Amino acid sequence: MGKRTPLYAEHEALGARMVDFAGWDMPVNYGSQIDEHHAVRRAAGMFDVSHMSVVDFGGPGARDFLRRLLANDVAKTDGKPGKAIYTCMLNTRGGVVDDLIVYHLDDGDYRAVVNAGTTDKDLAWMRGQSEGFDVAIEPRADLGIIAVQGPKARASASAALDPDLAESARQLKPFNAAVQGDWMVGRTGYTGEDGYELVLPHDAMVETWRSLRESGVAPCGLGARDTLRLEAGLNLYGQDMDEDTHPLESGLGWTVAWKPEDRDFVGREALEAVRGRVERKMVGLLLEDRGVMRTGQTLRHPEAGGEGVITSGGYAPTLERSIALARVPADWEGTVEVAVRKRWLRARIVGYPFVRNGESAL
Repeated sequence: MGKRTPLYAEHEALGARMVDFAGWDMPVNYGSQIDEHHAVRRAAGMFDVSHMSVVDFGGPGARDFLRRLLANDVAKTDGKPGKAIYTCMLNTRGGVVDDLIVYHLDDGDYRAVVNAGTTDKDLAWMRGQSEGFDVAIEPRADLGIIAVQGPKARASASAALDPDLAESARQLKPFNAAVQGDWMVGRTGYTGEDGYELVLPHDAMVETWRSLRESGVAPCGLGARDTLRLEAGLNLYGQDMDEDTHPLESGLGWTVAWKPEDRDFVGREALEAVRGRVERKMVGLLLEDRGVMRTGQTLRHPEAGGEGVITSGGYAPTLERSIALARVPADWEGTVEVAVRKRWLRARIVGYPFVRNGESAL
């Protein structure tokens, strides 16, 4: 038996199919994964993502520490309480220890949300890098997260929030957060749709979950979360990036803040060494033959030569087609071939995201 979130009994009562995910018992679906996917694209769905970890940073040296720790620069949030940035945390080789969102709570205090499967590793890395900085690193095991996503998500979520917090949340621009006591509402997500991520105390989670259901928000599992994020062209840690791949070959070069040039973040020297001559790139793929692309399948280019690999692949319910993210040689363009069940099928290199605001972006 794995670890359980405060909503475990709610998932069981709804007949969820539970699976092990990074040591947690989590719902993969509540019946139809396709219906859950469409609920998010067309109305509103919610996900229990309390397996992810909240980590707070405080103290006089918190800002300087995070500017050293992260490839993106928290100085971008100076004077902007509630502002969030997406970033990678790198090792000295430029590989990705984890990807995370960091919120500037107020002057001198910050909050990160890190992946479930990397929590212990992340905390060890953070603490190891904190030597010489006057910073307090506090895992918030008392907090959980409910993600509410979809075109109707923000309106539906308001009824589950304190009126003052709901009003503050309504004023949020994307990638900003409102805080009230131990509650935080971030206008962020992992589906390509608008919505909120609610960070809240464990003892408030069941009541909030039930209130959201009463507002018409559909419970959704990890299966739909994965197809939604793939359609949105969003990376999954451990597949699309890891400690042996760097942001420049993972479609995440935009998350690296190169300026100011004297900010010596961990991994900068390694990235500078390959900057401008990256040999691999991340691309989107649209399968043109019948079949489904899957993670780990091999790619070849009929003309350019070399080899690529699908890092995330599957069926896209919104498009009713198979799509994938793949890491390929930097000179590849046009049509490639993917090995599917001992056959070579044609796929076309396309831009991503594949879906934007519920519609095809191709």
